[in-house]
Amino acid sequence: MHSNQIKTNYPALYTLITVFFFWGFIAAGNSIFIPFCKSYFSLDQFQSQLVDFAFYTAYYIGALLLFAMGNLSGKDIVGKWGYKKSIVYGLLFSALGAGAMIVAVKSNIYYGMLVGLFIVALGFSLQQTAANPFAILLGDPKTGASRVNLGGGINSFGTTIGPIVVALALFGTAASVSEEQIKSLELNKVVFLYVGVGLLFIAAASLFFFSKKVPSGISDEPIEKANKALRTLVIMTLLLAACFVPIFKTYQIDTTTFSILQMESLEKYRLYWLFGALAVVVGGILFSYTSAQKKPEGWGAMQYPQLVLGMLAIFTYVGVEVSIGSNLGSLLGLPEFGSIKSSEIAPYISMYWGGLMIGRWAGAITVFNLQGSKKTIALIIIPLVAFAIILGVNILSGKDMKPLYYYVFCVMIQIGAFFLSKDKPARTLMIFGSFGIIAMLVGLFSAGTIAIYAFLAGGLACSIMWPAIFSLSVIGLGKYTSQGSAFLIMMILGGGIIPPIQGKLSDIVGIHQAYFVSVICFCYLTLFAFLVKRILSKQNINVDEIETEGAH
Repeated sequence: MHSNQIKTNYPALYTLITVFFFWGFIAAGNSIFIPFCKSYFSLDQFQSQLVDFAFYTAYYIGALLLFAMGNLSGKDIVGKWGYKKSIVYGLLFSALGAGAMIVAVKSNIYYGMLVGLFIVALGFSLQQTAANPFAILLGDPKTGASRVNLGGGINSFGTTIGPIVVALALFGTAASVSEEQIKSLELNKVVFLYVGVGLLFIAAASLFFFSKKVPSGISDEPIEKANKALRTLVIMTLLLAACFVPIFKTYQIDTTTFSILQMESLEKYRLYWLFGALAVVVGGILFSYTSAQKKPEGWGAMQYPQLVLGMLAIFTYVGVEVSIGSNLGSLLGLPEFGSIKSSEIAPYISMYWGGLMIGRWAGAITVFNLQGSKKTIALIIIPLVAFAIILGVNILSGKDMKPLYYYVFCVMIQIGAFFLSKDKPARTLMIFGSFGIIAMLVGLFSAGTIAIYAFLAGGLACSIMWPAIFSLSVIGLGKYTSQGSAFLIMMILGGGIIPPIQGKLSDIVGIHQAYFVSVICFCYLTLFAFLVKRILSKQNINVDEIETEGAH
């Protein structure tokens, strides 16, 4: 399929990487949207976290539907449609979601906005399934990783720009807007933002559809069926729905006459159901694995321990990455963190998500096969250049970045972590997981600038984890590699469950203390690195020979 495309198809590639930008732009913009909605609609922290629930659950539902359709037909649905058409369909679906957002914003309906975001992310799920293999198709397979990494770098740039643009749309150019003033803001600019985003989705879809230089990317390869795995995933989905229904129902109760004790009891009731949803995911995946060990037939890729533990790792990784950023707005509003208003948090959110860009740009250096002193210099300079770009973009938009100048010391710690990692995925995950644990503990047991820097450093810790987890999870799967990749994409669901858990815990114990959830997540990611190295060595696979590729 690649043989006639040794030369890189740059027009198609440049069109494709705009799609990577959208993913990052919308996802990071949600971190500004969440604290805004909390004030504007008078929500508690859990209710505001439903933005993440809607957005990331859509990834899971989209990936599950594609897997189910493929399993029933015996063909890879995205391959059957072709990568080109799949991306066009995904972009048009996201445009439909942008339209739904416009209607909801004009009607001032919060739950309507959640539906709009859900539809946008459903489109993203289809785009993401097609985009990575499509990037490899657009040139020499040997340089495919560089094209995927380029997409990852552009994705990360989107995460840096997103919070700034969304903040401008919500708060305008005002230096400071009080929480009370937020309630009286006009949402016209948000309508304009989503009109613009929707038109960009349609424009990108048109470029793909009408461009004769973009290949169709059709693949008719049969896929390995996994009926038992599909059945288990469907049951898991129904159980997850059953867990969330009681939570939503309790929000329809008039609590104005409730005593403090009754309110505390209600909050704990909601938290129990959220932990029930977490138990469904973890229990469902572990049940699948233990069943597959007894009788592998019908379970497909779930018979491999590295994949099962990797599914939990992706679930945890996306969950912690999103929950740190999404809860930052409320955290920074605390007196011990400077009582920073929602209209002033954009630079901090931008720096958090920018931390992922810093790490991914540094991680992409290996693609260029630099050796010796050249590689050493690049590993030092590129993260610092990325840091300077984040500062520059924010300063140009009129933000005061002086409080974040000394964050460069955290970036230098990350550079040291890269040198210790030596491009080995298991080692990388151990070091960056430990970095995350230490950063979160420092943040939990301190306040002010030190704690802010520590929590922002969570972005630096997360930056390189996706490709490391992905590589370690699919190695040794053979004919089940594609199916295993689909299962991993489904586990982006973590971004829809872990942030609401942290949000509900913050309603009970406080937003600062609720960050211990992030400590637990980084502990599992570090443990996964140790476990998977041992598992793969038993399969006679040397993990130190695996190259980390790609970025989420």
